[in-house]
Amino acid sequence: MAAKLTPLEIMHRLVSFPTVSRDTNLPLVDWVQEYLSSHGIESHRWADPQQPHKAAVFAHAGPWDEGAVVLSGHTDVVPVDGQPWDSDPFTVVEKDGKYYGRGTCDMKGYDALAIWALVEAHSQGVNRPLQLALSFDEEIGCTGAPPMIAAMQPVLPKGSAVIVGEPSMMKAVTGHKGGTGYATHLVGFEVHSSLMHTGVSAIMQGARLIDWANRMNAENMAKEPGEVQAMFTPPWTTCHVGMIEGGTAHNITAKDCRFMMDFRVVPGENAADWEAAYLQKVRGVEAEMQAIHPEARIDVSKQFDVPGLVPEQDGAAEALVRLLTGDNGSHVVSYGTEAGQFQQAGYSAVICGPGDIAQAHQPNEYITVAQFNAGHAFMRGLVEKLRA
Repeated sequence: MAAKLTPLEIMHRLVSFPTVSRDTNLPLVDWVQEYLSSHGIESHRWADPQQPHKAAVFAHAGPWDEGAVVLSGHTDVVPVDGQPWDSDPFTVVEKDGKYYGRGTCDMKGYDALAIWALVEAHSQGVNRPLQLALSFDEEIGCTGAPPMIAAMQPVLPKGSAVIVGEPSMMKAVTGHKGGTGYATHLVGFEVHSSLMHTGVSAIMQGARLIDWANRMNAENMAKEPGEVQAMFTPPWTTCHVGMIEGGTAHNITAKDCRFMMDFRVVPGENAADWEAAYLQKVRGVEAEMQAIHPEARIDVSKQFDVPGLVPEQDGAAEALVRLLTGDNGSHVVSYGTEAGQFQQAGYSAVICGPGDIAQAHQPNEYITVAQFNAGHAFMRGLVEKLRA
């Protein structure tokens, strides 16, 4: 039997794998499976047939019964390109009461704690089972969780309570906004910019769609939020474009413009309605483009669709987390997670993990030692609860 690693030692190992979403996560998955196997735990992987360089991993400890507590995390991290780090992003550095490194907060710190807890549950013995579920491609739209959840169900006994360990300062978060994203490609018609009226600038037409998003944000901001919406920050649906590319020269009307339009939808509003509104605007702009040149067009494809997490009445996952943390407050977040996807699949779900979301994706990302230790205490309490 291999030596047990501490949660901190596991986090060191996990962070050392540069699992940026655009790259492979297989070396990390290999290590997790080998480590679990060295402690007598069988694990399973689901490999993405469209992306064979990526895989999810899941495992079960304890009696082979339904009703497990599922510890859910993701293995991918956001890029470090262009960020001014003071240390190697893929090496955990402890300084001034903080652990620095890409993913320490979002969310390899939690992943390490979950792996530690699974090994403890197996070695100590538990009366209620514990499961681990580590996905991929969470950072590009939570696209890796649904096939992982589908793959788990015929292999493992169905769990009943899922704890998604996104950074929540160890508070019980019971709701979050839904999110959808639409890859938008405008195809224009190139002419010299001195004759721009005879061409179609994909960039300038794309700007009309982005300006529509700005106007929608202003209208949404001006609305009086309902009681549920008021719990969120901000308490309205947001329309956002984070990246844009296109054009070849300053004096040529742009042939191409590409961007992602995404919506974070508050409860009480329907993501399908926002999709319809956006597509209506797209078709209107496209018609005006084609009136100038018939080959101009706008292609839109949905890239992700993340359901919101709906607060549950007497939710099993929420009750368990509140019991272990003593947190009785009401908490919701505006970022999306895989919790809503587990909930859609029939699991009770809650968000609870160490760290502050404000540190996620930042240069010099960190989790405080105190928060990491709080996560460790939570996992010790969980294992003890499962043994009772």
